[in-house]
Amino acid sequence: MSEQLRLDDARLPDYLRRLGLVAAGTPVEVEAAGDGNINWVRRAACPGHSWIVKQARPALERFPEYRVPTERIVFEARYYEAVRAVDDGCVCPAVLHFDARERVLILEDLSGSERLDAALVRGFDASGAAARLGRFLGRVHAATDRGSLAPRFENDAMRRLHGDHIFELPLRKNDFPLSPRLRAAADRLAADRALIRLSDAAYARYLEPRGALVHGDVQAGNVLLAASGAKLLDAEIAHIGDPCFDVGTLVAHLLLPAAAAGSAAPAVRYAEAAWSAYATTRTRLARGAFRTVARYAGLEMLRRTIGAARVPAVERDEAGLAVLETALHLIRTPPESPDGIAV
Repeated sequence: MSEQLRLDDARLPDYLRRLGLVAAGTPVEVEAAGDGNINWVRRAACPGHSWIVKQARPALERFPEYRVPTERIVFEARYYEAVRAVDDGCVCPAVLHFDARERVLILEDLSGSERLDAALVRGFDASGAAARLGRFLGRVHAATDRGSLAPRFENDAMRRLHGDHIFELPLRKNDFPLSPRLRAAADRLAADRALIRLSDAAYARYLEPRGALVHGDVQAGNVLLAASGAKLLDAEIAHIGDPCFDVGTLVAHLLLPAAAAGSAAPAVRYAEAAWSAYATTRTRLARGAFRTVARYAGLEMLRRTIGAARVPAVERDEAGLAVLETALHLIRTPPESPDGIAV
């Protein structure tokens, strides 16, 4: 690819005009949108219209020490294209334009919609959103489990970067900024060889280049509660892999706020809603599939507590230790069904 046009707040209006999305002379307001951890993301608006504009650059926005191929946004665009036929509920955002050369993706503007992670913290009843997401994942996995999409989703750089942060880094020596109590807990877990073997086995399964098309990052921060229902964003990690990983990540984030508050029990029904909708839609499930889901969920909760991507819900030591307890239960003794989640 030739040298990339690097967008910024000043250049973006003219770029939109060249695409024909904005009439000549029409003023455009530009502001930051979302967390912008991976890509440069802005909201652009003019009278009567607004867009979300994402550009993938060689260095990740929040973590510039990581350089990952800009093709990640190509995989995101392909994911939205691939799932469109089965996304009858419009769970994914509408794609308005994709510029493969400049690695720019323009999506419908969902600004003003609350993020699921924030809603869960305030006590939002997520049963409906969980079922909607579970049903969507089930439809996507059922429709893409024949392997024909594998050549279009060789997203190994993002897949491994993400996998390292879930399965390896939290249980290895690191300098993550943890409180003394959480650091002591993390050090104990890093010395637990049996736990590391379980994590390594899960990582090996995650890396297997077979299965179905997975979104790769079904976390609550990537879900917006729009007026039309829950919307799933940010498919930069999309790849062909283990469908249980998608569901496990979703279950982890449905459980985490309640576990941080001292008991996962109130959120078990969210996990049940997601799993029931998923299993009803994707009927060909391997025996013990939820045990795999639960183990992935536990590892995601563990990395959100003692890894690099800690969530606000675990800022207090008591909350973090409570989440670790639930996470370790799911990793070491994964239940056969959601009703066995609570410790």
